[in-house]
Amino acid sequence: RQMGAEVVANPAAGDDVLALAEVFSRGRGVDAVLITASTSSSEPVSQAAKMSRKRGRIVLVGVTGLELSRADFYEKELSFQVSCSYGPGRYDSAYEEGGQDYPVGFVRWTEQRNFEAVLDLMASGALDVSTLITHRFPLDRATEAYQLLSSGEPSLGILLEYPVRLCEPARVVSLSAKGEVAFVAVSPAAPGECRVAFLGAGNYAGRVLMPAFKAAGASLQTVVSGTGVSAVHYGRKFGFRGSATSTAEVLKDPAVNTVVIATRHGSHASQVIEAFRAGKHVFVEKPLCLTLDELAEIESVARAHPAQRLMVGFNRRFAAHVVKIKGLLARVAGPKVMIMTVNAGDIPASHWTQDRSVGGGRIIGEACHFVDLLRFLVDRAIVSHQARWMKNATADTATLNLDFADGSIGTIHYLANGAKSFPKERLEIFAGGGVLQLDNFRRLEGFGWPGFTSMNLWRQNKGQEACAMAFVDAFKGGQASPIPLDEIIEISKVSIEISDRIDFK
Repeated sequence: RQMGAEVVANPAAGDDVLALAEVFSRGRGVDAVLITASTSSSEPVSQAAKMSRKRGRIVLVGVTGLELSRADFYEKELSFQVSCSYGPGRYDSAYEEGGQDYPVGFVRWTEQRNFEAVLDLMASGALDVSTLITHRFPLDRATEAYQLLSSGEPSLGILLEYPVRLCEPARVVSLSAKGEVAFVAVSPAAPGECRVAFLGAGNYAGRVLMPAFKAAGASLQTVVSGTGVSAVHYGRKFGFRGSATSTAEVLKDPAVNTVVIATRHGSHASQVIEAFRAGKHVFVEKPLCLTLDELAEIESVARAHPAQRLMVGFNRRFAAHVVKIKGLLARVAGPKVMIMTVNAGDIPASHWTQDRSVGGGRIIGEACHFVDLLRFLVDRAIVSHQARWMKNATADTATLNLDFADGSIGTIHYLANGAKSFPKERLEIFAGGGVLQLDNFRRLEGFGWPGFTSMNLWRQNKGQEACAMAFVDAFKGGQASPIPLDEIIEISKVSIEISDRIDFK
């Protein structure tokens, strides 16, 4: 009533909701009903149908039971609709993440335009939300605000008030375990010291890369994410000095000399180039980039800055089993035949990795791992390559064939149509009268291999920790990147060219 409602009913106080609606609508029934309740009961829907006029509209914004009375809806020819959150565009990745707007002539009120209208009303004072605000906290007491949410104390609108000084540039907020906010001023890195900023704080970065770099002895400086929430979480967990939401400010930070890029694939190329131009060393999770034009620009920038290291997270070449295989193959002078079977499993077409502009598809985004693995084991350039894929099926079910300069041949079966019970990754190598078989990076067997029969590990090891260790050790020893730039460019080029051949339609 305070906010302008003409009729207010309180069923708990004995008000007859349907009778009040009848009076309000002058006996005609209401034109439209918005249900914003949160209940498992179907009573709100039943009441909405009974108070509606013929051909009225009911929109469910909240959550209720949905046992509808056919008679109520049939006799009045009512329209019932469930609201999709903020409006058209919500949950559409092309709209929300790709920025593809809906034409205003066809969709007047999109998610964005709904927000614009509400903000305009708030700015003009036509929409007064001050009565919704129950608590205010300065940012340095933010933990109290979050504790309030789980305390049971009644609350509605909780505001965090930012001090003006947070708007000053080139500042990094420290991560106090108690929630206090402070600013970090750090001196530039010393020679041989790897001071790391992470761009991206997703699951792989938090579960694999951050602990690997911490174990390798890198100094964890700043973690950056788009929302800041995951950055603060992982920052505290692994002991980063600070968190940020701005990549540009981190690249300006003299305390950071290395950037680990663990964002979505579509942003890798631009972030690699920006980091190089900012004078930083770069470790980028695969893939390096998505297009040949991006690759050419990266190569140009990297060769123009030879003192800076570029590393791609091709971790499998650092796995203990692969290091053992490499040593065994050193005894064989002739060419090898290698078969890599990847039981990758199906990923929905709607997943971001399948979007060619965001994830690049799984050949570029994942199969590049195995192109690198075979290239590493042969230690010769890839002179030609072909691809075959299953027609009228997912484009990530394909066979890739590689020919090497020494006559070796490699086949990668990258399959999305197998059973989960089958090993995910199996490598078979035929060379010099013997066979090596590696299953899931846990068991390596030798057949007809003099002096070697098997090598088993208690748990799977794909080389992530050793990969990070090799990169950090290169810093300490003043050495070049563990993977030569020429190989990085070659593997990326082959992966992109193979992907470009595949018909994804």
